[in-house]
Amino acid sequence: MELRTLRYFLAAAQEENITRAADILHVTQPTLSRQIMDLERELGATLMLRGKNGLTLTEDGIFFRQRAQEIVELADRLEKSFAERQSDISGMVVIGASEVAGGQTMAKLIQAFSEKYPAVQFTLYNETVDNIKGRLDKGLVDIGLLLEPIDVTKYDYVRLSQQDTWGLLLRDDHPLAEKASLTAEDVSSCPLLLPLRENIRAEILHWLGREEAELRILLFYTLLSNAALMVAEGLGCAFCMDGALAIRSDPRLRFIPLEPRRMTHSVLVWKKNNLFSPAASLFIQEINLLRAKIQ
Repeated sequence: MELRTLRYFLAAAQEENITRAADILHVTQPTLSRQIMDLERELGATLMLRGKNGLTLTEDGIFFRQRAQEIVELADRLEKSFAERQSDISGMVVIGASEVAGGQTMAKLIQAFSEKYPAVQFTLYNETVDNIKGRLDKGLVDIGLLLEPIDVTKYDYVRLSQQDTWGLLLRDDHPLAEKASLTAEDVSSCPLLLPLRENIRAEILHWLGREEAELRILLFYTLLSNAALMVAEGLGCAFCMDGALAIRSDPRLRFIPLEPRRMTHSVLVWKKNNLFSPAASLFIQEINLLRAKIQ
């Protein structure tokens, strides 16, 4: 299986049409069709269904597209890394970030680094912690901005000084909206939206002193930006942290901290013993200088 074949398949999947994909790839339609059929024979699976309205991915095709995208992205980054080693410092540093207060520190790091190396660019993925860790492990992300608790066995890391405060996001017309802080007794009877991340959810349940079955949980969410829309429409109250921008995006929303207070640190992590591009290596050096200042 060649990298070129993966690119052919991805183009066809993107366009959902063999003729349009062939035009984009500058190959003939029969050539592209034959390449995809050869790929299906090699895999022993049907990846695409051909119909009058174009191409439709099968379940195997959807799975293969995800893996093919990861392989092609990794190959592109590897090629760029070798090109960067032969020139002045330039290229791309890829960052995966969850919704945390540590984003302010990340912004300052990027700004200072860009002044030193103006040819370096950054890509920022806003993802859940688990998705970022997956991309880190596959080499698709250089540095992750994550929220504790996290297993750092495989990573080098810097714990940032900023802390996120746990609280409840609710509408300003909610009966609890005027309270300065909230106890477990206050919120245990509310319809709740909880983070999907298992270890965070376990901490919330521990604070509440309840089992999930004892609570009215309407929804589990990954990114707060979506949950905040639900809260604004009156669906319920969302457990979250004050570092996420979404809690300040709607004037109808109020964030009230928990009592007793619960605080969580952000961490910058990168894979141990990994071969980084020159740009990413230099950026990690900047992070290590920050570690020295914190310590």
